[in-house]
Amino acid sequence: MSADDAVVNSLQASLKINPVICKILVQRGIDSFEKARNFFRPELSQLHSPWLMKDMEKAVDRVTKAIDQQEKILVFGDYDVDGTTSVACMFQFLQKIHSPLDFYIPHRYKEGYGVSKAGIDFAKENGFTLIISLDCGIKSVDLIRYAARLGIDFVVCDHHLPDDELPPAVAILNPKQKDCPYPYKELCGCGVGFKLITALAERLAMPADTPYEYLDLLATAIAADIVPMTGENRILAFHGLIKANKQPNFGIRALTKLSGLEKELQITNLVFMIAPRVNAAGRMDDATKAVRMFIARSETEAMEYAEMLHHDNTDRKEADSSITSEALAMIMENSDWKDRKSTVVYQPHWHKGVVGIVASRIIEHFYRPTVVLTQSGDYVAGSARSVPGFNLYEAIHACREHLLGYGGHFAAAGMTMEKDQVDLFREKFEAVVAASIPPSLLIPEIIIDSVISFKDIANSFYNILCQMEPFGPEIPALYSWPKR
Repeated sequence: MSADDAVVNSLQASLKINPVICKILVQRGIDSFEKARNFFRPELSQLHSPWLMKDMEKAVDRVTKAIDQQEKILVFGDYDVDGTTSVACMFQFLQKIHSPLDFYIPHRYKEGYGVSKAGIDFAKENGFTLIISLDCGIKSVDLIRYAARLGIDFVVCDHHLPDDELPPAVAILNPKQKDCPYPYKELCGCGVGFKLITALAERLAMPADTPYEYLDLLATAIAADIVPMTGENRILAFHGLIKANKQPNFGIRALTKLSGLEKELQITNLVFMIAPRVNAAGRMDDATKAVRMFIARSETEAMEYAEMLHHDNTDRKEADSSITSEALAMIMENSDWKDRKSTVVYQPHWHKGVVGIVASRIIEHFYRPTVVLTQSGDYVAGSARSVPGFNLYEAIHACREHLLGYGGHFAAAGMTMEKDQVDLFREKFEAVVAASIPPSLLIPEIIIDSVISFKDIANSFYNILCQMEPFGPEIPALYSWPKR
């Protein structure tokens, strides 16, 4: 990666630190003393006002009306880390001021991703008149219209890219809306929910630091959802890590103990230690227990649920390992597969909850776009993962004549098909990939930021690098280095 020498020298003159570190900073757009100060010492006071987000007034008005009129509020979220932490934060916050309240997490296999009809029917049957959806809802046009017919209002808090048609919700909080003036567009779902909590706390004249109680859960969501570690995400993750180490949520504390970590939590621990155990609940069973762990009122209660998640994660790892071994053996046994530009493997007995993980594992061995399929009821379903730079969604879309349904984005996708279409899909997918992928994308890329000499490697050099924590997308330096 390149950096302008004059800019590097100017930054080095103002910071008085190793020029190699200055080069790394400039490569990441940190090219002035002011930017460096904000990068190394981000302040919560730098967060944008939540009222800048489109529909925030409408959302706060509807929630406060529900509180004033003692309406039943249902907090609804997805089954992954971003969704479960979002629900836990919003539920705990509303619990302080409102009692007719519950939460709902859809079952991954019975209901699928996002807002579900079963969830809306649950709300209707139990007298809920307001649903706050978190990390989902932006694409649920028909289901939110269905809810409206039943007399149930929606406030949608989401961060996924909206379609042209938006759902008929009372309010939609999503900085990626075309006409939303909110300055930072890369919040995760929990981040959008945090903004609603912040606005509600202001409206209700609650202590200014009330929303900060949830920063450790928010940092976990930011880390797990692989959003850019820039702007507000960096500020929130930085301070969330401080809270996770000084006064963690009981659930985070319980999972940390079960994981045997004795050192200070870093962002890598949230990604590779906390997040897999939370995600395992939804992959192997029911993610509701993850929320119950996060909202537990004691460490003892949290530990009960944490042990369930820990067990789910053990099952997940066993399934992941055995399926990966089977899949790799299949590829090696089929000589004409080994030199292909793509991989498509299928076995009906594979666990649906880990096929996406297995696809990523296979890419570590055969670096190419990969699809892993298994039996799901009467159909075949699976997950696909790409290599950096290749648009997986477009390749799947080109094979749509063999699919019953599909969805996803540039790097990951999911699909369903009839069993008799598996071989046809494999051949069509290979043809599409082979015709469109540049050979360079089939070779893993190693990005070298800078060449250093042995004299550069001193305590001060290393200590400053460690202060670049939290690492993540767009701030990838030393992402996997542990502190000493």
